[in-house]
Amino acid sequence: MTGAQIREALADGRRVYGTMLALARNPRWAARFAEAGLDYIIIDTEHSPFGRGQVADMIAAIGAVGIAPLVRVPVPDSHYVTMAMDAGAHGILAPYCETPEDVREVVGGVRWRPLKGALLQEALDTGQFPGELRGYLTARNADGVVIIGVESVPAVENLEALLDVGEIDAIFIGPHDLSCSLGVPEQYEHPAFEDAIRRVIATCDEREIPVTVHFSDLRLARKWIEEGVRLVLYASDYWLLPRTLSEDFGELRRHGG
Repeated sequence: MTGAQIREALADGRRVYGTMLALARNPRWAARFAEAGLDYIIIDTEHSPFGRGQVADMIAAIGAVGIAPLVRVPVPDSHYVTMAMDAGAHGILAPYCETPEDVREVVGGVRWRPLKGALLQEALDTGQFPGELRGYLTARNADGVVIIGVESVPAVENLEALLDVGEIDAIFIGPHDLSCSLGVPEQYEHPAFEDAIRRVIATCDEREIPVTVHFSDLRLARKWIEEGVRLVLYASDYWLLPRTLSEDFGELRRHGG
């Protein structure tokens, strides 16, 4: 899929499926991920030490096999957003957004690139663009998926204001950060944690904006799909490879005695 196709699928109420890359740097991995039938892959530059050149190569390889390449930027800052988009990303996951200003930084960098400065600020504030620019930028940036990270108590409490910025394709919930913010670290079945996720899903459903919760536990991933998650983001190479090796070699050791 392309970013535009991801956006269309989500807008139509369909589910899309993807994972995150935190370790794999070799572009040759892209073909193997394509065999899994993924719709998108998020390259993590928040917690992984990928360089700009590596990210650009990974974006090109992932896109070449028909998977939409997205990038999780380090912070919700237009500088990082435009660097990823200029490298060919089909969209951005912006972590830990808590204010409308955070969201505007991301929306401006994805939706209205290359507009900058005072004219961009005016466009974000008023929706007004010079001449025919709005239509041009809408077509030019059609692949730009905007995913906003809601990962803290302040973000959940401020969710309506974040959504009011507009031009958001999906909301991302980071379970670890949210559980820590709630004071129940890694307690993913704690009532306070589950209530917070349900509150986000319900609020976003009213605006027809899909939500993803990033789990590496298949049971929890299934649970939240049943509760309305449509942008399915499951695990990462950091978790999947060692888990598969552990399970398979565990079975071989049991068989071998």
